[in-house]
Amino acid sequence: MNNILPIDMNHLPVMLEETLENLNINQSKNFFDGTLGFGGHSEAVTKMNNECFVIGVDRDLEAINFCKKNFNHLNISLHHDSYENIDLILNREKMKDVNAILLDLGLSSYQLDNPIRGFSYRDKNTLDMRFDNSSHSITAAEIISNYNIDELTTIFKEFGEERHSYLIAKKIKDRLDENEINSEMIVEVINSVTPFKYRKKTYSRIFQALRIETNHELEHLKNFLSKFINYLSPGGRVIIISYHSIEDRLVKRSFKELHQDGKLKIITKKPLIPSENEISYNSRSRSAKMRIGEKIG
Repeated sequence: MNNILPIDMNHLPVMLEETLENLNINQSKNFFDGTLGFGGHSEAVTKMNNECFVIGVDRDLEAINFCKKNFNHLNISLHHDSYENIDLILNREKMKDVNAILLDLGLSSYQLDNPIRGFSYRDKNTLDMRFDNSSHSITAAEIISNYNIDELTTIFKEFGEERHSYLIAKKIKDRLDENEINSEMIVEVINSVTPFKYRKKTYSRIFQALRIETNHELEHLKNFLSKFINYLSPGGRVIIISYHSIEDRLVKRSFKELHQDGKLKIITKKPLIPSENEISYNSRSRSAKMRIGEKIG
C-alpha cells in the first residue's frame, strides 16, 4: 500500500491504508466522502479504482476550493455542504445510493495550524472555530460572550468531559469585561485552575467543546447516522473515523441498533486504531478510532 501514500506531509489522511483495505474500493462504482478535507482519502481511492466516481463533501469552503483547483483531473463532484445532507446531495447527483461511505471526523492540519481559523490553543487567535467561515453562523468567541455561566458549564462538561467545567466557565465570564476574547485568555484561565501536568489535556477538552458547540457537530453526526443506511447499496461499506469518546459512542450505538434490525453487519467488533508507525509520523492520528459496517441485503 505504500505507493498510495500522499507526498504532501501537511495533509496526511488518517488511517489511509486501513480505509482502502476495508472500503472494498475495487468493487465500488461510487464513493461518498462526507468529510473531503484536502482530498487525501479520495485521491487514494481514485488511484486504486480510476473508474470510481467520488462525491466529495465538506463544510469548509477553503477545502472545497483547494480540491476544485487540485483535483479537477479526478472523477469527482464537489459539494460545499454537510455530510448530514447525504439524501439531498445524492438527489442533486440523481443517484439513489452509493457503494462506499467515509467520514473522517477530525480536523485537518491546515485548520489547526491556521491561526485565523481559531481552532488551536497554541496560537493567540480570535476563536472563530467555524468549519464554514464563509457563513454568518455564530463563532466560538460569540458563544463565550453570549452564553451564561451555566450554559458554558454544560458545554464544557458534556462536550469536553472536563471536571473543572464550572470554575473555568465562571473565570472566563469574570474576565470578559477587561479582556479580549481570544485563545490566550482561555489558556490563562485554564492555567489558573488546572495543575501544570493536566493543562494540556484541559486545553484540548475546552477547545474541543467550543468547536463542537460552534459547529453543531453532534447534531450533524446524529442526523447522518439516522439515515445513511438508506443511501448505502447492499454489500456497501461505511467507515467512520472518530476522535473522541462522544462521537465513538454515537457511532457504536447506531451500528449496534442497525445490526439488531438486520440492516448492518458490523465488521469491527472493536474499533481499529492507528499503527505505532502512523502515530510516529502523524501524531494527530493517535486518538483516532475506526468503525466499519457493511449493509446487509
